[in-house]
Amino acid sequence: MDIAITLTAPGGIEQLTVVPQQPQAPEANEIRVRHDAIGVNFLDIYHRKGLYPLASYPAIIGAEGAGVVEAVGSEVTTLSPGDRVAYMGAPVGAYASTRLLPAHRAIRLPDHVASTQFAATLLKGMTAYMLLTRTYAVTSASTILVHAAAGGLGTLLVGWAKHLGATVIGAVSSEEKAALARANGADHLVIGRDADLVGEVMALTGGRGVDVGYDGIGGAMLAKTIQCTRPFGMAASFGQAAGPIPPVAIEALRPNRSLSHPSIMAASTDADFYAEAAVAVINAIGLGILSLPVREFVLADAAVAHTELEAGRSSGSLLLIP
Repeated sequence: MDIAITLTAPGGIEQLTVVPQQPQAPEANEIRVRHDAIGVNFLDIYHRKGLYPLASYPAIIGAEGAGVVEAVGSEVTTLSPGDRVAYMGAPVGAYASTRLLPAHRAIRLPDHVASTQFAATLLKGMTAYMLLTRTYAVTSASTILVHAAAGGLGTLLVGWAKHLGATVIGAVSSEEKAALARANGADHLVIGRDADLVGEVMALTGGRGVDVGYDGIGGAMLAKTIQCTRPFGMAASFGQAAGPIPPVAIEALRPNRSLSHPSIMAASTDADFYAEAAVAVINAIGLGILSLPVREFVLADAAVAHTELEAGRSSGSLLLIP
């Protein structure tokens, strides 16, 4: 039986409800996708909690999926039933056996990329591409700081940055995650939630600081990330895994630091960037740059997947399988 996971109202995992679903007929410029796999991301938790409010409730969350085109609208000429596709970004609605999707959001999958691989990688891979090329252009001369370096996005940032020749300092919460980040190529590691992040980063960089610090942690961590950057360096804040970020005083950016707040959801609404980043991710997968361990849950256990992700008990990517 087809199902969808409905978010009845912002809040805890108890707000995620399993409901029966009937496949819908696509409008003229839509397609219906039958999911093979659905990516689980911190963005979904932000939507569930209401940190990033949705327009109305009940709602279906989820911003990433891959599967097979099951039906097309009357004006869709670029796709046909049976085509393998993936997507990320708005409109959300991936937590379902099937969904309607604007045809222009669908990315045709090459034969060498499995649906599960792309569903586990697309949103995080596009985010890594944005952060490493648009937010700050990382090169072989760059030294960067990556928080949660053994997590899904952190793993991709480390691997892709090393492919570009950068020096990578990874911050992780435990020795176990340090081993994962080290195996993925991190040059140096700051280990433990209570570590002296600023002191250790400055020691590793000879007092200079990093060119860019990538902070998806939020909370009080952003202030420390800013302190880790060199003069004319940048701190990029793109997540709130540890909770809302306190106001940052403009004086915290002295001397000559900058702060960026990039959004992959906003960036992906630009058609040119969306196509460019998708090609970059596909090519990076083909080169073996982007590879993540995957943990699978049945779609009905979406609440369990959220619990594991929030608790920090996962590395790599989590997938929901209808």
